[in-house]
Amino acid sequence: MSEVILEVKDLKKWFPLKRSLGQWLRGQRTWMRAVDGVSFQIKKGEIFGLIGESGCGKTTTGKLIMKLIEPTGGQIFFRGEDVTHLSPEALKAYKREVQMIFQDPYASMNPRFRLHQVLAEPLTIHRIGANEQEKRALAAEALTKVKLTPASDFLDRFSHMLSGGQRQRAATARTLILSPSFIVADEPVSMVDLSTRAELLQMMKDIQEELGLTYLYITHDLSTARYFADRIAVMYLGRIVEMGTADELIDHPLHPYTKALIAAVPEPVPGRVNLIKEIPIKGEIPSAAQIPSGCRFHPRCPFAVDDCRHLTAAKLILAGPGHAVACWRYKELD
Repeated sequence: MSEVILEVKDLKKWFPLKRSLGQWLRGQRTWMRAVDGVSFQIKKGEIFGLIGESGCGKTTTGKLIMKLIEPTGGQIFFRGEDVTHLSPEALKAYKREVQMIFQDPYASMNPRFRLHQVLAEPLTIHRIGANEQEKRALAAEALTKVKLTPASDFLDRFSHMLSGGQRQRAATARTLILSPSFIVADEPVSMVDLSTRAELLQMMKDIQEELGLTYLYITHDLSTARYFADRIAVMYLGRIVEMGTADELIDHPLHPYTKALIAAVPEPVPGRVNLIKEIPIKGEIPSAAQIPSGCRFHPRCPFAVDDCRHLTAAKLILAGPGHAVACWRYKELD
């Protein structure tokens, strides 16, 4: 059995909302429950996909794992050690092992830095490289890994001198330069055009196989998740509602929300214009500050019954080998 490299148990992140004067006087506090009891394991060398609509909490989960924000509750384990709360020294060591590819390479790179300075910044923070010449050599090596070659043509460019695909490759190179073992990839191809996405994902998969990396791949795109991920977890309103292997989950979805996501994927038909498909759910995802009672999906679920408003599958129900779902009616709906 493969080693579990990362595990989160009942992870929570609640953000306090601004209180009115009346709430303040009454001592009331309203919380936005962005992540509200998430649990999963990721094995070494695996690509684990986390998908869902905007606002479901998937990026917040990634930031919690990266220790960019502190959790309200729950635990995070890395290589079997509890890393939920770390001292500054331990946090620095943890961040050499766990790195993040951010969604927006335009915002995540200093526009005043040349590319070799962007790549050398993490080396300086972690005191890697004896001098600027050695750091420049490490930067050139990282650029070569992400197929920005010859590296000498790119080292002295500013980020605005790169195309969208080149900028995303440079952001990936900055992540790889510390030789991490675990990478949180937050929508890493959403800022590039469609023709470049498959190429970038294949590059990431080649690097993963070459270096033995483990990925948490955060996306809203089911098609890229199926292509790229080994296992997928579907997130809705702060909780995971279904989890399984990529093929099993997409070929045999059990949760009504997962079925709706798959039904919404357009299917090209040669010789005709594809119309926008009717999605079998209505409305928008509710506010994380006003969580519905019972099953969180019941206000939008076309199969909801009265019991769904009161009963909820608090934990994922094992529906088959490696396939779990948070719906107590899944057998009736299958």
